[in-house]
Amino acid sequence: MPAKLKYVKLCYQYMKNHILTLVLIPLIMGAILRLRPDEMVQGIHVEMVLLSLAAVFVASVYLMSKPRSIFLVDYSCYKPPVTHRVPFSTFMEHSRLILKDNPKSVEFQMRILERSGLGEETCLPTAIHYIPPTPTMDAAREEAELVIFSAIDSLMDKTGMKPKDIDFLIVNCSLFSPTPSLSAMVVNKYKLRSNIKSYNLSGMGCSAGLISIDLARDLLQVHPNSNALVVSTEILTPNHYKGTERAMLLPNCLFRMGGAAILLSNKRRDRRRAKYKLVHVVRTHKGADDKAYKCVYEQEDPQGKVGINLSKDLMLIAGEALKSNITTMGPLVLPASEQLLFLLTLIARKMFNPKWKPYIPDFKQAFEHFCIHAGGRAVIDELQRNLQLSPEHVEASRMTLHRFGNTSSSSLWYELGYIEAKGRMRKGDRVWQIAFGSGFKCNSAVWKCNRTINTPADGPWQDCIHRYPVHIPEIVKL
Repeated sequence: MPAKLKYVKLCYQYMKNHILTLVLIPLIMGAILRLRPDEMVQGIHVEMVLLSLAAVFVASVYLMSKPRSIFLVDYSCYKPPVTHRVPFSTFMEHSRLILKDNPKSVEFQMRILERSGLGEETCLPTAIHYIPPTPTMDAAREEAELVIFSAIDSLMDKTGMKPKDIDFLIVNCSLFSPTPSLSAMVVNKYKLRSNIKSYNLSGMGCSAGLISIDLARDLLQVHPNSNALVVSTEILTPNHYKGTERAMLLPNCLFRMGGAAILLSNKRRDRRRAKYKLVHVVRTHKGADDKAYKCVYEQEDPQGKVGINLSKDLMLIAGEALKSNITTMGPLVLPASEQLLFLLTLIARKMFNPKWKPYIPDFKQAFEHFCIHAGGRAVIDELQRNLQLSPEHVEASRMTLHRFGNTSSSSLWYELGYIEAKGRMRKGDRVWQIAFGSGFKCNSAVWKCNRTINTPADGPWQDCIHRYPVHIPEIVKL
């Protein structure tokens, strides 16, 4: 009996997805069969009928083969309470107490913090505020519930979305993957439909947010009249490192609390109210050798303490992944003149001298706004140099790093929120989101603004946008 029901369901799904074909083909055949012999003699009548049928056929093929438009209705970013704030003085005081037997590790963290580009208002979860930190499973669950539920509640308030409206749920969190999963936690909290399709993505680093967007796009392409809820976050509590390995102490200085909830839709009625339309998603995995996997990975030190390792090869492999992503993205978005210059330079390097400097296309001709993953000052500096961007183009990334720190996969949404809070987003503007993650991945997404966006009255930047941009010195002496 269950097997029979399965085939009935598949048959129903097929009919639902191909309803246009199943309706039009009988109509066309019926029109042909109803022609009388005397009408067939009348050439002009036959010609008109054939032209009409051809027009209907072409229109049908076009409508059936055209990809569905995917709209970003709205999104919300989690804003931590001020009680979670970690000023530099607090961070260093805790570091001295926790690592009192290893002053060199304390000095190392101070040097990193001085050059990090972070400000005094970044936040860490409650468990890390204790001395020593208490990274328990219960504390990690509490952080996940606080971040994820707050972001989803805010999104529901902004969009009027009800739990029953959600067809797909995608939650990405790289380093905290409990059982039951975080997606199951959301389903249970909001009493989502019993037939919802939910996905829990883990272990893919800071680029996982755009991987989730790509997965949502694929689902919405084959399921008409649907909504997808995407949640991007990183739970820090179970990943706080208490050892002395320098490469593993680095994330303690950079990663901070954050999360975002995004509502995507392929419904035509959402076209007018949606903020953005998804144009392209490009995923690049530069992991051909072991070095790519060793840039960012979880490691156990000699004392048996586990943490995240950030190696010195990070920017080298990130640059290679970016070049691969640019090669794929370029033909999709660049004007013909830039594509021609890129192609001619590529041919010349292959034929004459591979050591010639490759031509970097002027992506400023294709995009008005850039959202570069706020993973650290070095990441932003490198992309600004490689893409030849102005300080204003990377302002959203630098200010997000300063105000919120590295919030992993959700940083791109804080940056988009910054641009909106500054009142810079106009109808027709194009946005390029660029994310980096372990493996090594460089994923990017292109959005087109659907309507001029007024300065929002709420959001994570609400109480501080008037203070930005701020000057960020090369070194903040502590």
